[in-house]
Amino acid sequence: MATTMVQLDGSVGEGGGQILRTALSLSMVTGTSFSITNIRANRPKPGLLRQHLTAVLAARDVCNGEVQGATVGSTEVTFTPGTVSPGEYHFSIGTAGSTTLVFQTLLPALMTADSPSTITLEGGTHNMFAPTVHFLQRSFVPMLARMGPKVDVALERYGFYPAGGGLVRMRIKPVSMLTPIECVVRDEITHRRAIATLASLPAEIGKRELHIVKNVLALGDHEMGVNQLKDTDGMGNVLGIELGDANHVEVFTGFGQRGVSAEHVARSAANEARDYLKYGAPIGTYLADQLMLPMALAGEGRFCTGPLSRHAETNAAVIESFLGTRIHQSHTDRITQIEIV
Repeated sequence: MATTMVQLDGSVGEGGGQILRTALSLSMVTGTSFSITNIRANRPKPGLLRQHLTAVLAARDVCNGEVQGATVGSTEVTFTPGTVSPGEYHFSIGTAGSTTLVFQTLLPALMTADSPSTITLEGGTHNMFAPTVHFLQRSFVPMLARMGPKVDVALERYGFYPAGGGLVRMRIKPVSMLTPIECVVRDEITHRRAIATLASLPAEIGKRELHIVKNVLALGDHEMGVNQLKDTDGMGNVLGIELGDANHVEVFTGFGQRGVSAEHVARSAANEARDYLKYGAPIGTYLADQLMLPMALAGEGRFCTGPLSRHAETNAAVIESFLGTRIHQSHTDRITQIEIV
């Protein structure tokens, strides 16, 4: 059992759920206990929501740990890890809460375990303020593969807010040690694609979204498409834009919302993609945040991105508090270089 205790204030920095999730991940990997107060203090509804509680309880089960304060609405949690047990796990959030955030909480411990694991998750698969399953498949998981672990993410049923009902199955083939990587140069963009996915909504909405994407990014008709789903709970709309070179693909996402026009949804996602093209670095804003933890576990690494988000800066501080690793930033024009030593 852990002999030290990391103390965390959940109101620091961006003050959301990532502080808790990163702490859970690193606690399982390092065997270090932690206590966190003011959980999600900067959110409209502070404390644990169902997806955060699911992550806490799932982490407890995966590492045979102990937890105090694990209730919906709780603003304080104390977590004491045990020994990680790879195997088959099934967790249901019970709402449209993000399955991908629960998965990313468990992944660091299981991708460095001594045997493979399978995680089945039920809930939301394409949520605002969370990586989509599409983002994991196309951007995050391929980057992890360069570090050694082999992760397969299978989307078996979409789940949109507020109905949920999604089902995702993740298979993890771990490695004993992660291989450090560098990703500092972006080559010529050779992959461009935009897909508008709709559930129980007219195809015309997707066509309107793609019309905006075509105008902003100059995509050809052969690089775009509408995907209409049949087996989902409730309505949903997600627009995914992919841009990539020979080594890496970035994903930019727009989410349909009641009262928000298709044009606004598409323009927001397309403008993010256009900004990525402008700053010239290989790693996008959201992936930059998520790469820090596996790179820190590898002991070193380096990548270039655009302006660093507050979310990423907060995540870096939590990583440093557990690992003693230093995450250095340097800036040139619009590019930020992150180096982990």
